Amino acid sequence: MAKLIEVSNLYKSFTVARESVDILTDLSFSVDKGEFLSIMGPSGCGKSTLLYLLGGLDNPSSGDIKIGEKSYINMKEKDKSVMRRKEIGFVFQFYNLVQNLSVEDNILLPLLLDGQKPKKFKKELDDILEIVGLRSKRKYTPRELSGGQQQRVAIARAVLFNPNIILADEPIGNLDSKSGTEIMELFKTINSEMSKTIIQVTHSEEAAAFGGRILQLKDGKIERDMLSA
Repeated sequence: MAKLIEVSNLYKSFTVARESVDILTDLSFSVDKGEFLSIMGPSGCGKSTLLYLLGGLDNPSSGDIKIGEKSYINMKEKDKSVMRRKEIGFVFQFYNLVQNLSVEDNILLPLLLDGQKPKKFKKELDDILEIVGLRSKRKYTPRELSGGQQQRVAIARAVLFNPNIILADEPIGNLDSKSGTEIMELFKTINSEMSKTIIQVTHSEEAAAFGGRILQLKDGKIERDMLSA
């Protein structure tokens, strides 16, 4: 398969009380188009930091990340913003929904902010509502939904504009086990049937196993890179 993401000699450090603290140290790996990668590790190992770097939400101390042929080195923030809007969908642990907007308006919100007309995406909206199982709840507001349903809205919002990559940070961290399993099944469907490249950060071995590959971090370094069982 073709490489979609390439990480080369990636370092990230923060300054705390005038001392430099290394978060990520010399990471190098690639992700193929259509792959489902789970990033695991204990709290503080740098996995969420890595996800934010992959999404262009933070800058590395050194090293490079390429998305396709585009390198983050010297990329202007404006260009990164365009990439995030068009090529990368984000799903977070806290659903980040606007409480007074309906399900469909929450899903369409990034398109509205990008100056696009919602009417052009009627079929895509209907299709993604069907995929996430919320077609009958399209006029509901988030406060009328369960946690699992709210995360489905967030996933639909991330997928609607047809990005190449979905980045998910602890996507089932706030859910009960049944809802969490349903969300992971949904991710697997999106990965296999829509050919989306998915990278998730998780503490859960059960959630990680839904991916085809697991990257285990420890103390900011890659401890293991293996296929899931």
